[in-house]
Amino acid sequence: MLVEDLRNRGAVRRVTGLARSTPGRLTALALGLIAATLLVGALTVASVRDRSDAVVAVADRGEPLAHAAQEVYRAMADADATAASAFLSGGVESPGLRQRYEADVARAAAALSTASEVTRSPELVGPLATLSGQLPVYTGLVETARTHNRQGNPVGAAYLREASNLMRSALLPAAHDLYRVQTANVVRDLADAGSPPWPEGLLGAGLLAALVLAQRYLTRRTNRVFNVGLLAATAAVVVSLLWVLVASLVVVAHTSSGEDDAVLADVVAQARIAALKARGDEMLTLVARGNGGIYESAYKEASAELRGLVGSAPPLARAGVELDRWRDAHTAVREADDRGDFTQAVERALGAGAAAAAFDAVDANLTDALAQARSGLADRIARARGALTGAVPVVVLLALVAAVASTAGLWQRLKEYR
Repeated sequence: MLVEDLRNRGAVRRVTGLARSTPGRLTALALGLIAATLLVGALTVASVRDRSDAVVAVADRGEPLAHAAQEVYRAMADADATAASAFLSGGVESPGLRQRYEADVARAAAALSTASEVTRSPELVGPLATLSGQLPVYTGLVETARTHNRQGNPVGAAYLREASNLMRSALLPAAHDLYRVQTANVVRDLADAGSPPWPEGLLGAGLLAALVLAQRYLTRRTNRVFNVGLLAATAAVVVSLLWVLVASLVVVAHTSSGEDDAVLADVVAQARIAALKARGDEMLTLVARGNGGIYESAYKEASAELRGLVGSAPPLARAGVELDRWRDAHTAVREADDRGDFTQAVERALGAGAAAAAFDAVDANLTDALAQARSGLADRIARARGALTGAVPVVVLLALVAAVASTAGLWQRLKEYR
């Protein structure tokens, strides 16, 4: 037993002696630098991938889905307003209005299909189910109203009001939920992609500090000013750090500008929604034939919301001019309807140069503004995505170079103690 204890103590002394010796310390230093270099490289790669994934999420899913959700809302709201307009045309409805209504329904169905296929958010299951299940019900009610209207049956107006009530109580709220969630996802992903590159910078700085301390230790131990291997490793880390920081800062700059474009796109989308609400209420006020006070009040609310949104965004100045023209046209419609001249009111609502043309001009301006905002956002995202191209392979390669170079540099010193 005593002999065994003495052997164990001797083994411990040899190990601790080796650890205290210069070769032992150099070996530990080499192993530490290898581990630190590979760990920092792996963490930096993970951070860059997270940033890249956020950019990809905006480009490939978030922004297209947000637009699809907005298009679902816009198409359905326009279909509702167009159905009311076609109803006011009488038994012989305008072919143009009919085509517009059918195009809106088809567009809403296509956008809904896109959103349903791509989105994976559990919170959207309910809105998507509502939209998918109730859109055919709405179109069925509109067709029933259209049939009765062509036959001159007064009950057609009741079916149209029921269809519009379904649209406003179920379909549009569900579409709004869909749009708000997708817009929030875009903002979140832009924020993730545009977060300051603190992790990458701190990791790289820490590894550089370790390499500098290792070189100072070697200088004191060997009286050699430079170690080629450690200098090469330091250079590789510096290049990797600069590459990642520059790429990340470019992403931060572009995503910051992209957030401004996303905010503008959201304002324009809300303005389009408010305009469509106002137009639908304007038409339903006439459909109600003297009992449309609730729709006129809703029109005023939507119109006030629209004016506030247009006034908050300088790019919408032209839409503001067209909105003034629409307001004047609406006033003329109400004057004719209030004095009992229904035919004149309908003419001012649907005829050439009337409220319909003013609304179309507002919608066209908002559509152009939305296209420009989306184009700006897409351009920013593409540039951010391009800045990160090749960053991951470069970091991996330079991490391996740094690990090999630091090992080679210390191995040269270890060979001197043989």
